[in-house]
Amino acid sequence: MADEARKGAGFELIWAVWNRRKWLAILLVAAPFSAVVSLATSLPNIYRSTATVLVERQQVPEAFVKSTVTSELETRLYTISQDSLSRSRLEDLIIRFGLYPDLRGRASREALVQRMRSDIQLVPKGVEQRGRDGMTIAFTLSYRGRNPQTVALVTNALASFYIEENLKVRERQTTGTTEFLRVQLQGVKERLEEEERRTSEYKKRYIGELPQQMQANLATLEALNLQLRLNSDNQARAEERRQTLAKQLAETDLLGPTGGPGATAARIARLKQELMELRMRFSDRYPDVILMKLEIAALERELAETKPDGMREEKKPPPPATPHVLQLRQNLSQLEEGIKDLKREEKRLREAIATYGRRVEESPRREQELQDLFRGYEEKKEQYRSLLKRYDEAQLAESLEQRQKGEQLRILDPAIPSGQPAAPNRLRLILMGFVFSLGLAAGAVVLAEQLDTSFHTVDDLRAFTAVPVLVSIPKIITAADASRKRWRFCLVAASAIVGLACIVGAVYFFAHGNEELLRMLPSNLS
Repeated sequence: MADEARKGAGFELIWAVWNRRKWLAILLVAAPFSAVVSLATSLPNIYRSTATVLVERQQVPEAFVKSTVTSELETRLYTISQDSLSRSRLEDLIIRFGLYPDLRGRASREALVQRMRSDIQLVPKGVEQRGRDGMTIAFTLSYRGRNPQTVALVTNALASFYIEENLKVRERQTTGTTEFLRVQLQGVKERLEEEERRTSEYKKRYIGELPQQMQANLATLEALNLQLRLNSDNQARAEERRQTLAKQLAETDLLGPTGGPGATAARIARLKQELMELRMRFSDRYPDVILMKLEIAALERELAETKPDGMREEKKPPPPATPHVLQLRQNLSQLEEGIKDLKREEKRLREAIATYGRRVEESPRREQELQDLFRGYEEKKEQYRSLLKRYDEAQLAESLEQRQKGEQLRILDPAIPSGQPAAPNRLRLILMGFVFSLGLAAGAVVLAEQLDTSFHTVDDLRAFTAVPVLVSIPKIITAADASRKRWRFCLVAASAIVGLACIVGAVYFFAHGNEELLRMLPSNLS
C-alpha cells in the first residue's frame, strides 16, 4: 500500500508539473524539432558512386622472372594517389565535368581542389595471411556529389587515372632500375678492364719470373747446369789434348826433320801407346782418336819413304816442315779455337744460369704481387658477374612490364549512378532532433521548477513553515478573467506559430542547397 501511495503521489506531482509547464515544454519541443525537420528536408541530396579496382598479380611466375618493383602495393597506391589527386588533374576534372558550380565564383581554385580531394575516398580490401599482415587484393574508389550521373563519370575517370598511373609508376621503376644497373655495370666493366690491363702489363714486364713459369725455369736451370758441367769436362779434355799436342810439336821441333828413322819409329810407338789409352776411354769415332790415327798413319808413311842412307849427316839447308808437323800445328790451332769457343759458351751458360736463377728467386715475390692483383681482379669480376645477372633480370622485368604481364590494376565493378542519396540521413537526423527536443524541454521544465519559489499547494506551504494553516481559499475565476485568458492564449499561440514558421523558414533558407552545412554534420548523419 505504501508503494502504491508513493506511485500515486509521484504521478500527481508529474501531472501538476505538466499542467503548470506544458506550454513551455510544448514550445521547447516544437521549436527545435521543427528546425531539425526543416533542416533535414532542406539539405541537398549527396550521391556517392563507388568503383572496385582489382589487383591482378604478375602473370609470369616470379621463379622465372623476378620483378624489380619492390615497393608494397599500399605504398605504391599512396604514391599513385598523390599523383592522381594532383592539382592539375583535379582542376581538369572540375572543368571537364563542371563540378562545384556554386563555389566557382566565390572560392579559389585551391579551395575547389581541396574540396574535391575531401570528396574522394580510397579503401583497400585485403585478405589475412598466416604470420603476415593482410595482403591487398582490391580497393574501392568512391566520389560524392550532387549529380549522380556526373558522380559516376568522375569516379570512373579517377579509377582510370589509378590504372594508368600504376602502369607508369611500374614502368618508371623498372626503367630506372635497368638504367641504374646499366650505369653501374659499365663502371665495373671499365674497372675490370683496367685490372686486366694492369695484370697483362705486369705479366709482360716480368715475363719469365711468373709463378707458373717456375717449373720451366727450374728445368731450364738444371739443363744449363748440366751443359755447364759438360762444357767444363770438354774444356778439361781439350786442355789436356792441347798440352799433348804442344808437347809433341815441341819434341818434333827438338829432333828436327833429320832426326832419322829411329826417332820417327820411337814417336810412332809412343803415339800407338797413347792411342791404346784413348781407345780404352773413347770409341773410334772420338775426334782425338781419329786425329791420333791420322798422325800415326802420316808418321808411318814418312818412315816408309825414308832411304837407307838417311842416317848419314850431311850439311844441307833445313828442309821444309814435314806433313806431320803441319798436321800437328793445324790440330793445335783448331784445338785452341775450340777451347775459345768452349770458354765463350761457358760465359754464355753462366750468364743464362744467373738469369734463370734470379727468375727463380723472384718467383715467390711475383706470386705474392700477382695474388694481390688477382684478388682485386676477382673481386671486380665477381661484382661484374653479379651486376650482369641483375641487369639481365632487370631487362626481363622491364620487358615484362612493357608487355603488361606484370602486376596490374583492373576495374572489376565500374561506378554506376546511385538511385538513393548517400547523405543526409534524414530519418536519423529527425529522430536525433526529436530526442534532443524532448531532452531540452525536460531540462527546461526541471530548471523552471527549481527556480520557481512560489507555493502551489497547501502541502508545499505546510512543508515550508511550522505555522499551522487554518484555511485555504480556492482560485476564483470570473468571466473577465476567462476572456483575458482566452485572448492571451490566442495571442501566445499565434506568436508561437509565427515564431515556428520563422524558424522553419530561416532554417530552410539557410540549409536549402547548402553543401557546406551538410559537410559540417557528423559522419553518421551526412
